[in-house]
Amino acid sequence: MTAQHGAEATDLLAWYDRHARDLPWRVPPRSNARPDPYRIWLSEVMLQQTTVAAVKAYFLRFTDLWPEVADLAAAQDDRVMAEWAGLGYYARARNLLKCARVVTQEHGGAFPQSEAALLTLPGIGPYTAAAISAIAFDQRAVVMDGNVERVMARLFDVHAPLPAAKPVLKARAEDLTPQHRPGDYAQAVMDLGATICTPRAPACGICPWREPCLARARGTMADLPAKTPKKARPVRQGVAYITRTTSGDWVLEKRPDKGLLGGMLGWPGSEWRVDAVEDQPPFAADWQDVGAEALHTFTHFHLRLGLRVAEIDAGDLPNDSALRLVPTSSFDPSDLPTIMRKAFDLARGTLEDPRQQETDTPAEPS
Repeated sequence: MTAQHGAEATDLLAWYDRHARDLPWRVPPRSNARPDPYRIWLSEVMLQQTTVAAVKAYFLRFTDLWPEVADLAAAQDDRVMAEWAGLGYYARARNLLKCARVVTQEHGGAFPQSEAALLTLPGIGPYTAAAISAIAFDQRAVVMDGNVERVMARLFDVHAPLPAAKPVLKARAEDLTPQHRPGDYAQAVMDLGATICTPRAPACGICPWREPCLARARGTMADLPAKTPKKARPVRQGVAYITRTTSGDWVLEKRPDKGLLGGMLGWPGSEWRVDAVEDQPPFAADWQDVGAEALHTFTHFHLRLGLRVAEIDAGDLPNDSALRLVPTSSFDPSDLPTIMRKAFDLARGTLEDPRQQETDTPAEPS
C-alpha cells in the first residue's frame, strides 16, 4: 500500500467511525465487543442478491429462533425452509443448514478464521469467505460486492465493463485494504457505496474520497461502473394445481431438493417450459381454470403460471410421498415461496373453506 492509499484508508475509517450504519448483525466501530462469527455468516448469506432492508426482519427472526450455530444445525429442515420463504434464492437456505451442521459437527461449533478454510464450508464462496474473515476475525481480506465494485470503478475511473472488469477492480481494492482495522474498513467501503457512492446521484460533496476520486474530477461518475448489456430473459410457462380436501386441508407438494425452490413446499404443478405447456394434473379431480396467471421474475427468466383449482376427498389422493396435507389451522401462506404465495392469493377466492362458510352463514331469525 502506498502512502497515498494509506491516507485514503485513514480518511475512510474516520468517516466510518462517525457514519457507520446501525445494523442488527454489526458491532459498532471502536467498541470493545467482538463480532459474532455466526451472526456475520448468517447475515452475509442472507445478503447475497438481497437488500439490507429485506434481510433485517429475517435475520432477527432467525437469531431469535436459533441464537447459536448449533441451534440452527439441530433445526428441522422444513421449519428453516418455511422461515426462509420469501427471501428467494432457496439454495442458500439448504446450504445454510449444511454449513451449520459441518461447523457444529466438524469444527466444534467454531467458524474457521482464514479465507481458505472458510471456502471449504458448504455454500461459502470467495465473497462470503472474505467478508467473514475480515469482519468477524479482523483478517486482512478483500471483500468485493456490488457496492465495492462501484466505488472502485469511480475512484480509479475504470471504464472496462463488468463482469470482465472484476479482476481489475479487485486489484485496486487490494491495494487500498489496510493491515489496521481491515474488518471495519471492509464495512466502511460497503457503507460508502450504499449511502454515498450510490448508483444514481452519488453525494460526491460529502464523500470522504471526493478529492482522490478520478471519476468526480473527470465528471464520469454517472457512467460507472460500465456493464455489459444483459441478455433478455426468456418467458417460461407452467401450471399450478391448487387443491383442498373436503375436510379443509390444503394439498401441497415438497419440491425436489435440487433445482429452483428446492426443498420448499408449494403447489403441485407442471414443468416450467419456454414452449407451450399442456395440462398434466397431478391427480384426477374436477379441475377449474381460475382465469388468471401468477407472474414472477427469477434471475434468468420470467414465469407465467396458469392456475387450476379443485376440491377432492383425501381418500382419492394418490399415494405420493411428495404430497403433504396441511390443515387450515397450521397453513400460513407466508411460509410459501413468493410465486406460490402469488398463486394462492389469486386462487383463494375460488376455494372457500366449508367450515368458514358455515361460520359466516347468518342464523335464522327467531
